[in-house]
Amino acid sequence: MSRPMTVAEKILAAHAGLDEVKPGQLIECDLDLVLSNDVTGPIAIKAFREIGLPNVFDAERIALVPDHYVPNKDIKSAEQAKMLRDFAHEQGITHYYEVGCMGVEHALLPEQGVVTAGDLIIGSDSHTCTYGALGAFATGVGSTDAGVGYATGRAWFKVPESIKFIVDGELPEGVTSKDLILHIIGMIGVDGALYQAMEFAGSTIAKLSMEARMTISNMAIEAGGKVGIIEVDDVTRAYLTGRSEHPAVEYHSDPDARYARVIEIDASTIRPTVSWPHLPSNAKPVEDSRGVTIDQSVIGSCTNGRIEDMRQAAAVLKGRTVSPNVRCIVIPATQQVYRQCMDEGLTTIFLDANCAVSTPTCGPCLGGYMGILAAGERSVATTNRNFVGRMGDPTSEVYLSSPAVAAASAVLGHLGLPSDLEPLEA
Repeated sequence: MSRPMTVAEKILAAHAGLDEVKPGQLIECDLDLVLSNDVTGPIAIKAFREIGLPNVFDAERIALVPDHYVPNKDIKSAEQAKMLRDFAHEQGITHYYEVGCMGVEHALLPEQGVVTAGDLIIGSDSHTCTYGALGAFATGVGSTDAGVGYATGRAWFKVPESIKFIVDGELPEGVTSKDLILHIIGMIGVDGALYQAMEFAGSTIAKLSMEARMTISNMAIEAGGKVGIIEVDDVTRAYLTGRSEHPAVEYHSDPDARYARVIEIDASTIRPTVSWPHLPSNAKPVEDSRGVTIDQSVIGSCTNGRIEDMRQAAAVLKGRTVSPNVRCIVIPATQQVYRQCMDEGLTTIFLDANCAVSTPTCGPCLGGYMGILAAGERSVATTNRNFVGRMGDPTSEVYLSSPAVAAASAVLGHLGLPSDLEPLEA
């Protein structure tokens, strides 16, 4: 009889062909998908070339998504994108997404059913951990590891310990999953789960939509986590039904599985939260941050660029106008989300509020383009990182928040809550 295992351990064991694994064990696993973008892909392609094989291990199990500097920012980014495009065509890679059909990778691949429950996925992008919301083991790796993955379809792992976060209770009005994950990162720190699997459970998590869960898993890496995983339940099954390209496989933690820590959180105590510069762990209540004026608000990214996020922002912006001192940039994460924004009238709300609405791109999140900050400027953003110089000049500042807070702050001209806004006339 095998030892009791967590969901993360079970997925790794299955892909290593073993009955059981334990934390610290080194294993070699078969991969379901290898992912790269226009920044990391060219380096991975060079690593693949050095191996000397003519073809990738499986053209249907590699995903190439140009999204960071695309549409091309400049000549260098155009060359990066062209390298990805040429390789995709040469190798017959089926999951290659050109401009006009692309999206921010970690929103696009779940939406298109490319990733599903039970998968083992590596991506040369740190926020690959997003897919843990589907009940997959998904983690970021270096581009060299991705290049080896292109060639072999395999990767080495050290089995991580797991931390279980049990979140119970009702989230207060106006509190979202972004507030919850910022709160957790504030609790444990940016290295609080270093190379550990973060497993999220409890009645609060069970009530969250799939989009809200993706926001939580997406930011596991900001606490040092190897993966941020949520077990499959009816919400997951409903999302995956009719969407997944290949069969989902459910794994569940054993009741007596061993955890490095179990952390219990009362959801009713969470407040709308903003992470101050220059770490995601520098989390403070928005109500204590109202004096911070801003120059820019960014609503989008792989963390909060899905339709649910767009709706939250539009609900705040409807009938209101962005402060003349603020640039508000709205970036739907995929073409499908962009179309939904138009169909639901959200795009009109954004434009009426004097927002700039962009085609899908990572853009400003990594200081790429579409919203670079000048010296001394401040931005509130629904993105995932606020390191020094993350969005532009090293003296600029980024404050991380939920879509509702980013929208309210854009109108107010400073950090604030939707409840701080003047009521609309009937």
